[in-house]
Amino acid sequence: MMEIRPEIQIEDLVTHYPHSVAVLRRFGIRCVQCGEPLWGTLEQAAAERGITDLTPVLKALREECRDPRDRQQA
Repeated sequence: MMEIRPEIQIEDLVTHYPHSVAVLRRFGIRCVQCGEPLWGTLEQAAAERGITDLTPVLKALREECRDPRDRQQA
């Protein structure tokens, strides 16, 4: 699995983790699947929305996108 980090490309994020779209929308971050073409990193997209602390975004993405088998153990 690809690690979710601030430097991840939005296109890679939504391709590898389709569930990430819901999280991005919740934080108001545009993405390719949201109907707006967007290229660049998660960090860049968040900055466009005034989000400078990515900690809550990364936490939510990692929680939503982890393997369902791992969720049962948590």
